[in-house]
Amino acid sequence: MKLNIAVLPGDGIGPEVTAQAIKVLKAIALEFDHMFLFKEASVGAIAIDQENDPLPDTTLKLCKTSDAILFGAIGDPKYDNNPSAKVRPEQGLLKLRKELGLFANIRPVKAYETLLEKSPLKKEIIQGTDISIYRELTGGIYFGEKKLSEDGNTASDLCEYSREEIERIAHLAFKAAQNRKKKVTLVDKANVLETSRLWRKVVTEMAPNYPDVALDFLFVDNAAMQMILNPKQFDVILTENLFGDVISDEASVISGSIGLLASASVGNKYAMFEPIHGSYPQATGKGIANPIASILSAAMLLEHFGLLEEAELIKEGVNKSLKLNVTTPDLNVTYDNVSTNKVGDFIADFISNPKDSNLNFTNIHLGQSTII
Repeated sequence: MKLNIAVLPGDGIGPEVTAQAIKVLKAIALEFDHMFLFKEASVGAIAIDQENDPLPDTTLKLCKTSDAILFGAIGDPKYDNNPSAKVRPEQGLLKLRKELGLFANIRPVKAYETLLEKSPLKKEIIQGTDISIYRELTGGIYFGEKKLSEDGNTASDLCEYSREEIERIAHLAFKAAQNRKKKVTLVDKANVLETSRLWRKVVTEMAPNYPDVALDFLFVDNAAMQMILNPKQFDVILTENLFGDVISDEASVISGSIGLLASASVGNKYAMFEPIHGSYPQATGKGIANPIASILSAAMLLEHFGLLEEAELIKEGVNKSLKLNVTTPDLNVTYDNVSTNKVGDFIADFISNPKDSNLNFTNIHLGQSTII
């Protein structure tokens, strides 16, 4: 298969982790005789610095003429710490989602057996957790009308949803549940918000079309609590933009590191794949950023195009790296010299030599042995 992939590394650690995802995709291409062509463009703070625009027209054009987009991260302290900034990196990402119609964000959350001790939650609580969060991505309060009074003392953000916006992502969530544990949980605040009441009404009306899927409801405050008390109860979580943003980041503690969580943002025509973590400016250039979320995002890219065997091999490589502790400092206290680059090298090598990337390879790779 030939794929043209737009690469938007972005800011902070984005370029470092995205480079590892590309490295792994190149290894896949070599092993399975695919052709993946990568073309890079700027977005976020770096694009503001270069062109005074967080999403330059050239970047948007590249995305629209590519088969898929591999995204890094955006954000910079000089904008994060300046609430009066008129142009912000995040505006580029929001505009990109809107322009490409990326209405569904899909975030898998899994408790890895080899990392159960790394989570701040008790092992018996998180073991067996496997959740897929479907977050609506182009509507709601993030995109609603924003107002600030002339005196600067009163502000408002409009949260608005239409039946069509709700239906299109709900269909995806129900279909996903049919191939999983056949349960959808709608997270809302229907006891207070009119938009949530519309969500509950529309999703309830759709449920009979998926008779094999059980539908239940949780208010978002209760859902946040249940995510910590009993995450195994969830299969597919369906929710609106703001709630999904919060719930999915909360869920990151289950795996032990936000550096493990990948995501896909999909629409009717375009698809973008990115780690859920931010730009982590404190780690930029230090080689300590965890690239696994970006690498798993590349696996989701392959799944999107039906390359399931290839995606599975990447996941096996990730599992092997975790099992052998070939991981960055957020997960690794045993080896202090495992860099972002070395994690990518290990997983790429696993793809090329899945039977040879054993413990002995780990020792050689980490520079702890001269065995050949």
